[in-house]
Amino acid sequence: MEASVLQKPAATKQLGKTGVLLVNLGTPDSPSVPDVRKYLREFLMDGRVIDIPLIPRTLLVNGIIAPFRAPKSAKTYQEVWTENGSPLKYYGEVAERELQRVLGDEFVVKLAMRYQSPSIQSGLEIFQKQGLTKIIVIPFFPQYASATTGSIHDKVMEIVREWQIIPDLTFVSSFLDHPKFIEGFVRNAQKFIQQTDYDHFVFSYHGLPERQIRKGDVTKGQVCKLGSCCDSLNAMNQYCYRAQCFETTRRLVKQLGIPEGQYTTCFQSRLGKDPWIQPYTEDLVKELPKKGMKRVLAFSPAFVADCLETTIEVGEEYKELFEEHGGEQWDLVESLNDSPLWIELLADLVKSRV
Repeated sequence: MEASVLQKPAATKQLGKTGVLLVNLGTPDSPSVPDVRKYLREFLMDGRVIDIPLIPRTLLVNGIIAPFRAPKSAKTYQEVWTENGSPLKYYGEVAERELQRVLGDEFVVKLAMRYQSPSIQSGLEIFQKQGLTKIIVIPFFPQYASATTGSIHDKVMEIVREWQIIPDLTFVSSFLDHPKFIEGFVRNAQKFIQQTDYDHFVFSYHGLPERQIRKGDVTKGQVCKLGSCCDSLNAMNQYCYRAQCFETTRRLVKQLGIPEGQYTTCFQSRLGKDPWIQPYTEDLVKELPKKGMKRVLAFSPAFVADCLETTIEVGEEYKELFEEHGGEQWDLVESLNDSPLWIELLADLVKSRV
């Protein structure tokens, strides 16, 4: 047999760099009413966010929600705005910079927002001009949902499909099971637990309309019942947002040693009259003090960066509601934000896909 047949082929050297697109939901360019209105219109006109036909969606968003909600939302954004601008964007910029440092020159890391700036389009154009061999897209959402991760994937494909040359493209769908994601929230929570003996622990996730969960059920109702079907994560419900949220809670309470009966998984940010996934955080907050649970530690594990939905909604509004109904202490565990562990997690996600 010829020697050439026995020789192991040399590994093919990658010719170009790998692009890493970090994508979060988005934020207004400023907390002014016009900028907030512009952001709301782009965000809510996404058919994966408000999943109703175009004409009624246009009338609802442009005729009712954006005009009337923008002034109120602008005041809320002013509360979270810092000297660095939007916290969500600032933490994203830190992640972009630090991940680039960790990964080195063989990678090009860019931050993008699904809505507003910097846009997904601008990030992908930078990659395209540099002739990258591979692009890895990492949405900043631990749990998959069509309205968040799915929308980002959809937008990337909408742009890239117009390219004459499409590079190797890889998407991260979720990372709730990554040990460093769990460890990050556990570390942040332990700082509170060491100081206070809490009566109850609340794990509040951003809500979704029930219809969106049902649309994602590949069994057409045979498995998804919006109830005990989320008691485990398996092949049939692995992309169900509600099931992933309950799985996230199970992993966190296991690491924290929280016993059954002392924690609740719930969902916040309801909008409109249609039923959203339950239980609702707002209802739970009112009931806890009546059951003698006066000291509560809250988590928002659907967010990796503190923003309006964590700092204001969970950290302040629910705190006020809790105290109004007899609660004494309501604390919020901060998100991963700019922690070194978060950067390590992102690096792991990239390296596992190269």
